[in-house]
Amino acid sequence: MDEPTGEPRAGAAEDADATADAAATAPVLGPYLDEDADADADADDDEYDDDAHGFPVEASQPTVPARGLGPSRRVKELEALLLGGERTLKRREVAAGVGLSLYSARKLWRALGMPNYTDDDLAFTQADLRHLKVVPALVREGVITEDAALSVTRAIGQMTDRMVVWQVEALVEDMVSTQGMTDAEARLALLDRIPELIEPLEEMLVYSWRRQLTAGVQRLVLRVQAGLESSAEGRDGSEDDAPLPLARAVGFADLVSYTSLSRRMNEKTLAQLVQRFENRSSEIITMGGGRLVKTIGDEVLYIAETPAAGAQISLALSKEFEDDEILPECRVAMVWGRVLSRLGDIYGPTVNLAARLTSIADPGQVLVDDITAKALSGDDRFVLEPQEPEMVRGFGEIHPVALRHGAGPGIVLD
Repeated sequence: MDEPTGEPRAGAAEDADATADAAATAPVLGPYLDEDADADADADDDEYDDDAHGFPVEASQPTVPARGLGPSRRVKELEALLLGGERTLKRREVAAGVGLSLYSARKLWRALGMPNYTDDDLAFTQADLRHLKVVPALVREGVITEDAALSVTRAIGQMTDRMVVWQVEALVEDMVSTQGMTDAEARLALLDRIPELIEPLEEMLVYSWRRQLTAGVQRLVLRVQAGLESSAEGRDGSEDDAPLPLARAVGFADLVSYTSLSRRMNEKTLAQLVQRFENRSSEIITMGGGRLVKTIGDEVLYIAETPAAGAQISLALSKEFEDDEILPECRVAMVWGRVLSRLGDIYGPTVNLAARLTSIADPGQVLVDDITAKALSGDDRFVLEPQEPEMVRGFGEIHPVALRHGAGPGIVLD
């Protein structure tokens, strides 16, 4: 049984390797681990074994500064407001209060993206005790497995981390541009504005999550039959991606000459270009019924549930950037195939082929492969123009087809 404030037993460091395997097979978010495994986890705290424990090595991650080097009074007040009180608890106290071994608690904290705390750091509040019980309870009640719990927790940690950085930078940029502040002045001034933003942003976060989960349920259940009916379009089952579970239209849009343009732009102009590209791409993909998977600098990756929906989005993206007076043209490619969805991303040959096709497309052009062209043939909304065969790395000779608008208005933008 864990001792909340105890010290590692003598000799733990010497036999850490011998007990690491046993610790790795113990319940991750279940009841307390045996004290030997927990003590050994402490001894190995700074060099966590990626292979044995399934977490990235974090040797370069800084520990929390000593309490004598604490933040300013204003930041401390904000911390108390955000965390629900002052930091008065150490990690062992929190782990014991949640009903976990320190080893298991550390796995949960790392999944959330928290830094390495030592036994001496007052890092947690009473509110941590309440919130950190939620996920372990789901495991103990058999609602989800331990692996799923850590994966879901890691998704929350990574997405909220990116969201906070995005929001802070957006607010700072707005204050710089509208109030004539320097970047440093805006960041200090933002500290005074955060208290009035906490509740509205939190409310919008929960609202958005519920709406997104609703959309996910619709994709999961209500649209299953439509997806199954369209999954075989243009295919005979012998394709390399046939074993993968999801049939999706996968597309890339890549800005032309972005690298050379970015070298000639100052920070403000480059930020405006990137934001304009991402905002317009997101709007078009959403209006077309697709999903923006991710942005990669000057490129967006998106998916749709049918070949026609993917084609409409691809054509709308190409036209939007061709007509835009600020953004350069883009190269677009879309492939109808099967993918594996994990960690909020998608994987498989379909994704790779779409990326390769994008690289050989001309500015303003939309390319599809021959399987996708078969799936779209007969639909008068699209015009398909076979191109010369191309040798593509990893795929050999492929037969790209240029996709153009046919009948109908396509996606109508506001």
